[in-house]
Amino acid sequence: MEKQEDVCSRFGAVAEPPALGAKLGIALATIGELPINGLRVRLDEACGWFIWGGGEASTDPDFYQPLHVAHVAEFLPSVEPYLSLPPGYRFQIAGGHEDVWFDPALLAEK
Repeated sequence: MEKQEDVCSRFGAVAEPPALGAKLGIALATIGELPINGLRVRLDEACGWFIWGGGEASTDPDFYQPLHVAHVAEFLPSVEPYLSLPPGYRFQIAGGHEDVWFDPALLAEK
């Protein structure tokens, strides 16, 4: 949790950790691909995080699988420090590279 607060502080974001027992969407088929990407939208039924490896995310409805946030460290421990970034944030990490930014389009009504 301390690492999550540090990331939020470095990027001027107010920490919004996922609720206990919350789920995120993870593209398990892309684990091992770089860079690792994440984006967080505002959702009522999940924490809003979508995580994938490689280039662009697929639009295939089966691209992401649900995973409890507590288990993300088993698959991608490097993303844990970013999970308290609030909705509207994105990150991209790979081999020492880190990019974190706010994307207002993630909060736009659809």
